[in-house]
Amino acid sequence: MEKMWAGRFEKASDRLADDFNSSIHFDKKLYKQDIKGSMEHAAMLCRSGILNIQELAKISDGLASILEDLESGALDFDENAEDIHMFVEAELTKRIGDTGKKLHTARSRNDQVALDLRLYMREETIEVVELLKKLTAATLSLAKKNTETIMPGYTHLQRAQPITFAHHLLAYGMMFTRDIGRLSDCKKRMNYSPLGSCALAGTTYPTDRLYTAEKLGFDGICENSIDGVSDRDFAVELLSACSLIMTHLSRF
Repeated sequence: MEKMWAGRFEKASDRLADDFNSSIHFDKKLYKQDIKGSMEHAAMLCRSGILNIQELAKISDGLASILEDLESGALDFDENAEDIHMFVEAELTKRIGDTGKKLHTARSRNDQVALDLRLYMREETIEVVELLKKLTAATLSLAKKNTETIMPGYTHLQRAQPITFAHHLLAYGMMFTRDIGRLSDCKKRMNYSPLGSCALAGTTYPTDRLYTAEKLGFDGICENSIDGVSDRDFAVELLSACSLIMTHLSRF
């Protein structure tokens, strides 16, 4: 696959440099989010008069076919692509021609990857919350059946006081409840759209950031474009919450 920035170079880049810059081997996991974000971005470009309806139809159909082929296994990821964004754009252009190149109008890979990551993490957060709710409910159900089951309570590896098995189980129920709260708080802070921030300072095109934010299920937009594309505190925060979950589970 020819690199989209190859025109700046007089000869091919060194393979070591390519390997260092490549992220397709792990960010291909974001293909659903990348395509979803691109579909709504294209719809916004048409709504803003940047694409016409025929161009939007070609781009939307092309993206839908890529998603379908990736899901079915009819299309494999090109490991020579630098990242998932370039892979999707190159595949789209191969399928629908130069119209595919218009998709990236008023967008940078900087806000694109920030968008994909937020979409992915939001979905994963929702899934983990649901799993924790089921685990908490199961713990509560078992506790109700063991309100009179006596067991030793330990401190410093020594038997200390008699407790019920229900009391022991409900300790974990409290931990999991706090974990759910932490994840819910994480989701609130990550659920803002960076799309439209572009490289770092927005765009001169007449785009509608609020439209894409609403269509993609965000609570609003990142109000500072530099913050929107450069910060990953929401990712670190989620990792911290997940670490606490694993710590609680390890005590089971």
